[in-house]
Amino acid sequence: MAHSGLKSVEREIVSCRLCPRLVGHRERVARVKARRFAGETYWGRPVPALGDVGARLVVIGLAPAAHGGNRTGRMFTGDRSGDWLYEALHRFGFANQATSVDRNDGLELRDTFVTAAARCAPPGNKPTREELLRCRPYLLAELRLLTRMRVAIALGRIAFDVFFRAWEELGHTIARPRPRFEHGGALDLDGGILLLASYHPSQQNTFTGKLTRSMFHQVFRKARHALDVSQPTARSRGKERAR
Repeated sequence: MAHSGLKSVEREIVSCRLCPRLVGHRERVARVKARRFAGETYWGRPVPALGDVGARLVVIGLAPAAHGGNRTGRMFTGDRSGDWLYEALHRFGFANQATSVDRNDGLELRDTFVTAAARCAPPGNKPTREELLRCRPYLLAELRLLTRMRVAIALGRIAFDVFFRAWEELGHTIARPRPRFEHGGALDLDGGILLLASYHPSQQNTFTGKLTRSMFHQVFRKARHALDVSQPTARSRGKERAR
């Protein structure tokens, strides 16, 4: 779905140079490159969200990977975290395929919008508090446009915290004390939104077994169920039978 407001946000994101440390890192990585990608031209800019404003499911990650999104120019594309995310989205009917390797691979999201707390690849995958704060207006702008959102999935504690801060800044009431991040947690927020929490599918979590496929799938199974209860579709019912 084309949307002029979303296109405007995308243009602002891609041209952003507010964080000198992140600008220097993403551009340095794009010049030096990883040996296995030496023949490729890196994106090397902030990475816009993926999906359309009509989506009911919104997935919030941490930031593009240095040799993933920073290389391909698409969220969670070309890295192992993306392998996990799009396999899960496909399994539960939110994507037309289980892989995302480049911007021209035919991937189509279904009723899903994928975004992140930070839009530039940070050194050590760790954006600073100030960098997250500078980036938050982009998430706020997207959330204002995502009027059909019913379920949000936060991948990791930082994404969880950033979403809460954005949700509160949009004028919504947050319970006190503020809920703590917990994998598999499910919170009903005002505005009729279900917030689900998952460990981030980073190699640090998946290689160590902190996050398993079944644990990850359970989060997306909850999302699928919540959306089907509110508005079941033939596609999602067929997907459920296939599992």
